[in-house]
Amino acid sequence: MKIKTIILSLGLLFMLPGMAKADEGMWLLSLLGKNYADMQKAGFKLTVEEIYSINQNCIKDAIVGLGNEGSPFWHFCTGEIISDQGLMSTNHHCGYGKLQEHSTVGHDYLRDGFWAYSKEQELPNPGLTASILVRMEDVTEQVQAALSDDMSESERERAIKEVCDRIAKKAVEGTNYDAQVKPMFNGNQFFLFVHIIYKDVRLVGAPPSSMGKFGGDTDNWSWPRHTCDFSMFRIYTAPDGTPAEYSDANVPLKPKHFLPVSNRELKDGDFAMVMGFPGTTDRFLTSYGLEETMDITNKLRYEIRTVKINILREEMAAAQETRIKYASKYASCSNYWKYSNEQNKALKALNTMGVKKELERVYNAWAKDKAPKYAEALPLIKKGYADRAPYEAASTYMAEGLISGPELPWRAYRTGRNMLLVNEPRFADRRDEIFETLKGTMADFYKDYNLETEKRLEAALFQYVYTHLEMKFMPEFLINADKKYKGDFAKYVEDLFKKSIFATEATFNKFMEKPDLKKIEKDPVYMVGKEIYEKYVEINGMVSKESAEGLQRGIRNFTDGVLQIYKNGKLMCPDANSTIRLTYGNVKAYDPRDAVAYSHYTTMKGVIEKEDSTSSEFAVPERLKNLYNAKDFGPYANSKGELVTCFITNNDITGGNSGSPVMDAEGNLIGLAFDGNSEAMSGDIDFEENLQRCICLDTRYMLWVIDKYAGAKNLIDEMVIVK
Repeated sequence: MKIKTIILSLGLLFMLPGMAKADEGMWLLSLLGKNYADMQKAGFKLTVEEIYSINQNCIKDAIVGLGNEGSPFWHFCTGEIISDQGLMSTNHHCGYGKLQEHSTVGHDYLRDGFWAYSKEQELPNPGLTASILVRMEDVTEQVQAALSDDMSESERERAIKEVCDRIAKKAVEGTNYDAQVKPMFNGNQFFLFVHIIYKDVRLVGAPPSSMGKFGGDTDNWSWPRHTCDFSMFRIYTAPDGTPAEYSDANVPLKPKHFLPVSNRELKDGDFAMVMGFPGTTDRFLTSYGLEETMDITNKLRYEIRTVKINILREEMAAAQETRIKYASKYASCSNYWKYSNEQNKALKALNTMGVKKELERVYNAWAKDKAPKYAEALPLIKKGYADRAPYEAASTYMAEGLISGPELPWRAYRTGRNMLLVNEPRFADRRDEIFETLKGTMADFYKDYNLETEKRLEAALFQYVYTHLEMKFMPEFLINADKKYKGDFAKYVEDLFKKSIFATEATFNKFMEKPDLKKIEKDPVYMVGKEIYEKYVEINGMVSKESAEGLQRGIRNFTDGVLQIYKNGKLMCPDANSTIRLTYGNVKAYDPRDAVAYSHYTTMKGVIEKEDSTSSEFAVPERLKNLYNAKDFGPYANSKGELVTCFITNNDITGGNSGSPVMDAEGNLIGLAFDGNSEAMSGDIDFEENLQRCICLDTRYMLWVIDKYAGAKNLIDEMVIVK
């Protein structure tokens, strides 16, 4: 909340900037009772128990966190179950990676879309997981009982891990559940989350990318939108209903609850709530942390990724095969490339730095009469960020420019390092197993790899890092390459690839026919990857332990102080951390700038108006145009005869909420959250209640595409559609 003047009276401290309002807040489900009156005022018609209960089936049983087998508790997207046969909807961009994996030049599901007209046609996705919350519990007292103020931060972390592991283990004894204890409010509270995690999740359907990604980078993070951002999956279980790896014997999940899908018209002001697994927010960030975010993290990420984005665009436009191979990688890179730039613009426009400094002024006035740890918090934070600034910049250049920018050096190092494990006595008898696993891993890698594209990326990014990174942090291989090749990094990369077994799938497979581990350690691409990794670790370890611990302690104590200031005011919610949350508000239009007013919804007419045959971002399939021209909207048109595509609400969301269900006052699915608006990209750091908007796909557009465009009546028939 941006207010210009703050009265330094403790009785009025509830008016501080950043204080949660009804529209703001990613609320923990077990504490919703405290919000119930506000939810009712906004139009909510259910009971809290119908959202979250451990004694009866409820909405939380239909909310799915999508993850990967190696990290199932970190949810990259959200989905919702919409039938009694485990059918699940989520965003198109959430399923994009799986569409890409299943695509070939002959079966280009990215270009043409995919639809299973029977369960036998659904496609398995090894490694994809679907988590559903069983219960949650506040375990703060149990954790804090093992802590003391005289502990160092490292001692505190060890103690927390030990007690949290014990709590989680006990919570799932004798069950097929998984559990994790997550810190809240920067380590001042702790909650246990128990999930059931399903491991057989199959692709059911998705529109072509020209619809699912309509608007591309141009429209990303903006309104109005016309993106048909949905895909569909189905969760399968063992015949007894328990989680199981993929098997032909598995059966569709019989969920405890599924969401009816609404075909009703939405009005400005209608109640809307979103449940999902938001990734991260940083609402307690100080002005010192904000400076780092804007001047280092966002700025450098945007600049470095621009180099990669420009190359990928050219390469993908030149060949269909390359487009398919790099489609998912490009989407992943471009999303936060634009986000970083737009967030900086919003932070400046909304004077978020001024808001943070005002809060710190009020905090200091409060802290001077409290325990020393509160008065010391901000000085520790200031020193911590200042000490690590040059190392944070160097780390960003390493991560964005050398690790995740090009692919092969990092991949070669990881693969080579795992091969060399067989030289250790403890792994000697697992040589064949390790090599077979690595063959499979590298086959997957080369499936989406293009030699010439990788060469261009390495040459350009090596050059960029060498030009911009401080020399004291520079990897030796870049210094030597500049000297030997007189700054011609393209020639350096050519020579690098000529001598590497990792350069192509053919050279790698030939090596694996008769592997000589001595060659691994001398392989030039492996050696570059090894040096990148070692330099990255070195840079990240350069900040003194004292400074790092001071920063961590300062942030925790500052957050604790803010909680104390607010305790007699409005409710506060913890930052997002990939745990399930609910946010409530309303369908709501907005006026972003002088003389500009946006409606709360868009229609198919806007798709046709935006069509541009010269741009892949605004291509419109011929079938869609034919249906539009015939006004063949079936039962999905609104009272004006329009087919609504998207709508906006003032719900509080962030990354990880992609695919989250947007529900009406009765718990029916009215939309899928898929984006935010650029005017309020500061939202992860400071919620802007007047401008913040959640951009949603309207379920009527989704139903129309399934029914009229795809002809997938089998999917329509298994949903409960509310009219």
